[in-house]
Amino acid sequence: MSSMKKILVSACLLGYPVRYNGSGKRITHQILSQWFDEERLVPFCPEMAAGGTVPRPPAEIVGRDGRAVLDGQAEVMDKTGQNLTRLFVTAAGMAFEVVKKNQIRIAILSDGSPSCGSTFIHDGTFSGATKTGQGVVAAFLSKNGVAVFGESQIDAALKYFRALEHA
Repeated sequence: MSSMKKILVSACLLGYPVRYNGSGKRITHQILSQWFDEERLVPFCPEMAAGGTVPRPPAEIVGRDGRAVLDGQAEVMDKTGQNLTRLFVTAAGMAFEVVKKNQIRIAILSDGSPSCGSTFIHDGTFSGATKTGQGVVAAFLSKNGVAVFGESQIDAALKYFRALEHA
């Protein structure tokens, strides 16, 4: 296996049309372009990997956050009232398998997402309001030693990545 450090990245942040509404959430940053060209990025959409469809009703964590979902103290519901908790927990396990397979220690994930939110998620009311917290996948990866950053934290991710490269 190559010793080149890889970075897990939410597929939507690279423009893949995998979000609930069929859109991407492409972000542009020089270092992402460089990492893409160097084949360091491992794009992953946990919801799609676990069997989600596009489009799909929006989902939010009802209760605290992704850590509470993992502890059985909160649920992920879609806007129609369907309980998606099992799908999101499965998605977290699938993301971790990708991380282990690629020896990944850093992830850049899509904030606001009930899966990938790293600094904030929606508040569970489907009103557009947000709250501090992590999504299910971000919480699972963090709990298992992966440094998780949101798309607004790419400079911090780069600093962490450089420290890993020199460790």
